[in-house]
Amino acid sequence: MKQLTFILIIVITFPGIAQQSITLEQCYELVAKNYPLAKQSQLLEAQNKLDADVIATSKLPQFSLDAQATYQSDVIEVPIPNSTIEPLNKDQYRATLSVNQLIYNGGLTDASLQVKSAQLKTQQKQVEVNLYQLKQQVNQLYFSILLAQESELLLNANQTQLQSKIKEVQSGIKYGVILSSSDKILEAELLKIKQQFQELASNKIALIETLSSLISQPLTTSTLFLNPIIETELQTDLTRPELELFQLKKEEINDSESLMSKQNAPMLLGFATGGYGNPGLNMLDNSFQPFYTVGVKLHWKVFDWNSNKKQRESLIINKDIVDNETEIFKLNTHIKLNQQQKEIDKMQAIIASDEEIILLRKEVLETADSQLKNGVITSSAYITELTNLYEDENTLVKHKIELQLAKANYNIIKGH
Repeated sequence: MKQLTFILIIVITFPGIAQQSITLEQCYELVAKNYPLAKQSQLLEAQNKLDADVIATSKLPQFSLDAQATYQSDVIEVPIPNSTIEPLNKDQYRATLSVNQLIYNGGLTDASLQVKSAQLKTQQKQVEVNLYQLKQQVNQLYFSILLAQESELLLNANQTQLQSKIKEVQSGIKYGVILSSSDKILEAELLKIKQQFQELASNKIALIETLSSLISQPLTTSTLFLNPIIETELQTDLTRPELELFQLKKEEINDSESLMSKQNAPMLLGFATGGYGNPGLNMLDNSFQPFYTVGVKLHWKVFDWNSNKKQRESLIINKDIVDNETEIFKLNTHIKLNQQQKEIDKMQAIIASDEEIILLRKEVLETADSQLKNGVITSSAYITELTNLYEDENTLVKHKIELQLAKANYNIIKGH
């Protein structure tokens, strides 16, 4: 009991000693968080804020400064004989500061801001869709690593069994029950297993490094990849982010329609201009003088050759296109779900058959084991049966992983 307590204290005090583990769901979360594409969502938000600030400035006073100097070939003269009014100078100067203040534009600014907000939601959802599509790539890598992990365990068990059998055979050789070269055949098979370990380890390292890069998380060959328990629900309801994207696109079109409806609204502006020049507003005063004007201005585009109407009709067609894209997406997704369900059913049937084959193989191997001990068969014949059992067990492991992969992909296709 004291020894167990000591071990627990070590594990709690030094968590780094415990083996690192990771789950499939954690990989999903990490790829959505750390994949470089995820940064685009924040960049789009920052860009949209700047664009919205620019649009909002239309509600603020607009200032402009103008200055000019001109020389004219002729000027206005007063046709009165003996008049004391001096003619204007042919060189004239003027500097003005003007301010325009929007008073009313039919809600055009607010509608523009609403469109920008809708565009941001659509763009961010598109990023989410692109990240979601990486899940199948994660599935392929994760379950390939799981297969390598399970194959290592199986190969290790096979190696242990073979090492034990070599000791039995060497004992039989010693007492003259088994042929003298029988252990060499088993040792050669043991070397083959070591080669399989090396090949398996090399493939596993490549898979782990790829997954590690994809999710931006340090992973090593000592990392334990937990085998998930995956359940699938046979239902027709889809919860894919693409469906939300299609809905956001329609909302963006609706906001664009609202914006278009306000583009021909009357616009009322207040303005003021102050200046200094020669001449000023009094053209008969041939000297530098200050001046100003204030007023209101109405601008209303009464007729635009139905340009606005046609643009709005085009937006309606865009909405129909989005509806069509939604219908196509749902159809293709249901087809993929049906194909994936057929794959799941097939793998379940194959696994049941694999298990029956393994039971028969074990019975045959037990018989071969007894025959080898009694010198009835050679080590080669025993190795043949041992290899057959290992290959069938390896096939079962492979099919079980493929079933898990098929279920995981089904859930991704449906919108897990």
